[in-house]
Amino acid sequence: MANSIYRASVLQSQLLFRPSLSNKHSVPKKSNLLCIASSQLNPIRSEVSFCIGTHLIPHPNKVDRGGEDAFFVSNINGGVIAVADGVSGWAERNVDPSLFSKELMANASSLVGDLKQVNYDPRILIRKAHAATSSTGSATAIVAMLEKNGTLKVASVGDCGLRVIRKGQMIFSTTPQEHYFDCPYQLSSELIGQTYLDAVVSSVELVEGDIIVMGSDGLFDNVFDGEIVSTLARHSDVVEAAKALANLASNHSMDSRFESPYSLEARSKGLDVPFWKKILGMKLTGGKLDDITVIVGQVVTSPAAASLNQVQMTGKMEEAGSSDTRGLL
Repeated sequence: MANSIYRASVLQSQLLFRPSLSNKHSVPKKSNLLCIASSQLNPIRSEVSFCIGTHLIPHPNKVDRGGEDAFFVSNINGGVIAVADGVSGWAERNVDPSLFSKELMANASSLVGDLKQVNYDPRILIRKAHAATSSTGSATAIVAMLEKNGTLKVASVGDCGLRVIRKGQMIFSTTPQEHYFDCPYQLSSELIGQTYLDAVVSSVELVEGDIIVMGSDGLFDNVFDGEIVSTLARHSDVVEAAKALANLASNHSMDSRFESPYSLEARSKGLDVPFWKKILGMKLTGGKLDDITVIVGQVVTSPAAASLNQVQMTGKMEEAGSSDTRGLL
C-alpha cells in the first residue's frame, strides 16, 4: 500500500508509523497451493512447472473491505503470476483504493490468454490491462511470466517486488521505483502518472529447485531479504512458506521497536524523530502496517502437461480465519 498519489506538484509524503503491540483484529487470511505445468512441446527437454502457494493478510484497519491488494495466477504457457497494490491516498478523495487494483488484475487475468493481444509479454499485458481499467485510482503492479524453456520474464511499475532464491542464495531481486519516499511509480486513472513504458523489465533463467517470492510492499517493507531466505530454508512446502512470510511481515509491521526496511529507508531519506529525541538517543523505528500479499513458487520439472484453470484473487475473503487449498489448479 503506497500512501501518496503522484501529482504534477509533488506533495510531502506522510509516514504512517502506527505499529501496535497487539493485534485484536480477527484478520481473514487465505492460502492456496497451485501447481502450474507448461505444455510439453520439446521432447528433448523436461517441461517446466510452477508449484505456487499464496497468502494474503489485509491491513488490520481494512479487514472488512479485504484490503487493497489484488493478485492472480494463471496456467497460460508456463505460468503467470501478478500482484497489484492500490494506492491508499485515494481514500482522502472518498475513492475506494481497492477498486483500481482489483479491476486491473481482473483485466490482466482475462487478457493474459490472448496471444494476439499480449504475445506473452508482461509489459504488453500491463499496457492492455491498464488501458481497460476504468475505475478511478492508481496502483503499483508486477507481472511475471514463465516461458516453457524456463525463462521468467518480469515487468514492474512501482514497489511490488520479486525475489529469486537458488540453493539458499538470493540471485535476483527487482528494484522499486519511486518519485520520493512513500510515493512509488503507479499506474493511474489520471493522465499524470506512469504507463507500461515506465516498467522495469527483467529476464531470469530458472532451473529446477529455484524459488520465487513475489509480493506487495507490505512484505518487503517489513521483511529483510535475509529473513526471506532463512524463512524459506525452514519451510519446504510453498503454502507454509507463503504463510510464514506473510505472518512474519505482519508481526514486524506491528512492532514499534523493530528496525524495519521501511524505517531504515525513512531515516536514510532524512525522516526521523525530532532533534531533542535524537539527543536522548532515540531514533525512528517500527514496521509499516499494510496489506500483505505473498506468492511463493518453486520450479519443478514435470513429466506431462496438465489441464489447469486460471484463478484471480483479491483481498476480499468470505470469512475470518485461515484456509488452505491443495491440489492441481
